[in-house]
Amino acid sequence: MTVLDALTAEIRAGKFKPGEKIPSDAELVQRFGVARMTARRAVGVLRERGLVRTEWGRGTFVIGPAEQTGEGESGE
Repeated sequence: MTVLDALTAEIRAGKFKPGEKIPSDAELVQRFGVARMTARRAVGVLRERGLVRTEWGRGTFVIGPAEQTGEGESGE
């Protein structure tokens, strides 16, 4: 399972609730044994999909519930 897949699944399952901070790049590197750039790309895709927002100096936070992920997938 990739970093992106794991984080997406955890957000959808409610492990990370809206407004809650997700692990930092450094924590993701440690947890998954990947390069920092890989962790950053995964978070970037989550941001593009509207699942998280990043606040400079504070971290990356879940925006809302899993139903936001279906926005572009349903063809609407």
